Amino acid sequence: MAYAVERFGRLDVLVNNAYAFHKDPELLEDVRDEDWARDLDITLTGALRCARAAMPHLAAADGRGAVVNIGSVNGEQDFGAHAYSAAKAGLASLTRTLAGQCAGRGVRVNLVAPGTVATPGWDGREAALERAASYYPLGRVGRPEDIAAAVAFLASSDAAWITGVTLPVDGGILIGNVELGRALRGES
Repeated sequence: MAYAVERFGRLDVLVNNAYAFHKDPELLEDVRDEDWARDLDITLTGALRCARAAMPHLAAADGRGAVVNIGSVNGEQDFGAHAYSAAKAGLASLTRTLAGQCAGRGVRVNLVAPGTVATPGWDGREAALERAASYYPLGRVGRPEDIAAAVAFLASSDAAWITGVTLPVDGGILIGNVELGRALRGES
């Protein structure tokens, strides 16, 4: 944070986008404590550490201070990845509590909850992305620019009266089980 302030003269926005993700073992009893702890430490505690370090600078930004946390639809529903999902749910809660605590200092705190996004982390698994796209009501997985636009909005003065919210940017995946609805209506 000190480097950013020294380099740019001030700090207006913090985007917490770090995460760790361990694949779930088949059996709950095979979850390793160190994997669980690493996912929570990087994803949730890391965001707290960064917000804590940035807060004095954001509070000095004359009402321009904003924190945008990157959550996930995994924090809202079960899509697997237990530790990652718990960390993202915790990040949504942390977002709300920080929003309340920091509002009086002129700092807004919000969260963007992406669905599946075609990032380099999916390289080599393009077939999985294609399968996932069929479950999204909008018929595709997200693109990095979908998420970037939401972050830019929440960080901007256009969102000056928004704090403590979770903004799903998810192609509609959280609206419900669209495939089950189609099946029950006798559609393909």
